[in-house]
Amino acid sequence: MKRVKRKERKQRRTLKEDENDPFSIIPLDVIVEILLKVPTKSVASLALVSKQWLSIISGKYFISQYLQARSSSRLLFTVFSPFEEGQFLHSCSQVDPSSDHHTVNITPDKKHVHDFSPPIRGLICRQRESRVTIGNPTTGQFLTLPRLKTRRRGVLSFFGYDPVNDVYKVLCMTVLQGRQKRGSHSRVVSEEHQVYTLGEGQRKWRMVECKHPHLPPTPCVYTKGICINGVLYYYAWIQNKGALISFNLISEEFNVIKLPEDIHRLVNYTGKVAITSCLTANGEVHLWVLEDASKQEWSKVSIVVPIWRELVEKNHVFSFRGTVSTGELVFSPFYTNTDRPFFFIRYNLKENKVQKVVVSEFGGLCRYYKQLYFDHVESPMFCQM
Repeated sequence: MKRVKRKERKQRRTLKEDENDPFSIIPLDVIVEILLKVPTKSVASLALVSKQWLSIISGKYFISQYLQARSSSRLLFTVFSPFEEGQFLHSCSQVDPSSDHHTVNITPDKKHVHDFSPPIRGLICRQRESRVTIGNPTTGQFLTLPRLKTRRRGVLSFFGYDPVNDVYKVLCMTVLQGRQKRGSHSRVVSEEHQVYTLGEGQRKWRMVECKHPHLPPTPCVYTKGICINGVLYYYAWIQNKGALISFNLISEEFNVIKLPEDIHRLVNYTGKVAITSCLTANGEVHLWVLEDASKQEWSKVSIVVPIWRELVEKNHVFSFRGTVSTGELVFSPFYTNTDRPFFFIRYNLKENKVQKVVVSEFGGLCRYYKQLYFDHVESPMFCQM
């Protein structure tokens, strides 16, 4: 009887709130059309207008429609300045870096620098010891996931998106640290694999089985893994040999793919995973493209960027960052010159056009930047456990 009365009181309270809501008379489809035209930074604040608007903005349908209708490719810098703000995120337009700047402070802590995984549909992931945090650089919202339940001291995380079930997942690998370096005879004593599904509601890590024991790379390896069409790829060691590990975010199954060459730098090349070398002084880069994962078929591609020496400075070492949403190939330097603005190179392979893009508005802070990501998109999504 008490439960019925509580339910009736809740229904009456909800009806009263709806009566007082001036936006309740606006049709749902009209509200959605209005919100789709609002700048991303303002959408989060509009969620405070009413419960109805909060429900719409936080819904998966609206997020998907918004990303298709509004989001454009951006550059995302993770910056660490030991003498000033600590660590923060800075984004700007990828087409015109001089426009639409946005900065979010992460932490004033000047002692700890957080590593991030590549952004996925507007969200990023960072890890420190056994704690993993999901963040939205647009809204400035960060959500720390439950602590990993493990006694292992080595933790490595990967972030990806399952397009079939429309969910984000974090894969964490925990390994007992010791003298388990590549080339040594020490074997991995034990290894765990855990998965966290964002927004699932259970708020816990799940153990997943891996039938292919492997040793994850050290943090200094150049890749944090990449996610393509619901599959995470990352470099690992199996019996002291390099291999490509794939983790299907839908089936949550691991597979091992043999490498044609022992190269650990992974990129997205025209929608396919590829391993790539550094650029030579004359602008030449070689890469192996995975054509068929089930058959383990690779094809080799060699690219020479025209007028390379005219575009870059001497003693600059560049890395190939892959193909961006425009279809162009992008290249960025390993290190920045503290006296000059940061820049990167984009190359339209079909039209054989190359361009040097200068991010002058980034100012003197470019000498502090730690990581640069391409094809970041602004999302109004709320990070929810």
